Amino acid sequence: MDILIYGDTETSAALRHEVPVPIGDAFLYLETGGRRAVLTNALEEARIARAAPYLERLMINEFGRDELIVAGMPLWDIGLEVCARAVAAMGIREAAVPLDFPMALADRLRADGVELTVDWDLFTERRRHKSDAEMAGIRRAAAAALDAMEEAATMLRETSIRDDGLWHGGERLTAETVRARIRDVCARAGAAAAPDIVVRPMGPNPSIGHDPGSGPLPAHAPILIDLWPRDEQSSCWADMTRTFVRGEISDQISELHALVVGAHEQTCGAARPGVKGCELFDIVCDVFEAAGHATGRTKKPGETLREGFYHGLGHGVGLDVHEPPGLGRSGVEPLIAGDVIAVEPGLVVRSAGGVGVEDLLLITDDGSERLTGSFPYALTP
Repeated sequence: MDILIYGDTETSAALRHEVPVPIGDAFLYLETGGRRAVLTNALEEARIARAAPYLERLMINEFGRDELIVAGMPLWDIGLEVCARAVAAMGIREAAVPLDFPMALADRLRADGVELTVDWDLFTERRRHKSDAEMAGIRRAAAAALDAMEEAATMLRETSIRDDGLWHGGERLTAETVRARIRDVCARAGAAAAPDIVVRPMGPNPSIGHDPGSGPLPAHAPILIDLWPRDEQSSCWADMTRTFVRGEISDQISELHALVVGAHEQTCGAARPGVKGCELFDIVCDVFEAAGHATGRTKKPGETLREGFYHGLGHGVGLDVHEPPGLGRSGVEPLIAGDVIAVEPGLVVRSAGGVGVEDLLLITDDGSERLTGSFPYALTP
């Protein structure tokens, strides 16, 4: 199947997988009969040649762009016309395109009789097979995540407790302070972390989901830290979570933590090629349901859970921080060697609080490798 992708490599993971260069302006990638090419210009030609010498470089001026400008054609229409001429020159008459292929370009190509088919499975499958450069980037991002988590744990460990609050360096420790330190560590490692990484108290009636957390951090209560740095060189991500309590740990939180870590260990031990994401999800549900907690399997149709195991188990990680394969009820794709997945079981009990852990796993030929598993799971920082 011939392939066409149009976009920029900063926002299109499908394109970045094929063209490993950060390019902010949209351009066309073409693949047919073993030929792989990009439609580019003098601004980008040299660095594409250095990073991907296997790609043919079709220059936009070779397809009549100058004449179209002189003729007074609008800029956007010029871009469409040049793309159409490049597709014709490559002899492409049928092509698979990703979900985000521009409608305007699709209409222009179809006007020439080119048949386009959106093929989610094709592009998902290509990206699940990580390149060596992508895998190296994921490992760098994971290393940055480990360093940043250690910095966060150290900050919590060094705090003093006053009136059920945490104090660090003579000031009340806040989510914003810890988040800033995490982001600084990740940035120095060349793997910037998003401004909304989670540093969130998880005591009674906690906020849930992707709420990043704010304000003073409490003593004697869970604090969830979920961070996802992105390697600048490859644009690949990592993802990991730990939960800490600075101070006294309640029996309820200790029990929840033991359940979550136990389910996590079972799941990671079962992750291997051929296992489906939904089967890993079932392992966690079995553990939590046996202890009396609600899960996505036990909720009523249409119901929105806000406690128990209220979310999916995890997701693939690569050029997107959330990508296939899925690890929830809809995760029917068998895992393959080379998949990188985030496994993140968690529990929330409104009266007590919540606990979560998350590790990044590389699926190997006969099992998995935990890329962030060297960091302890203990509640005590």
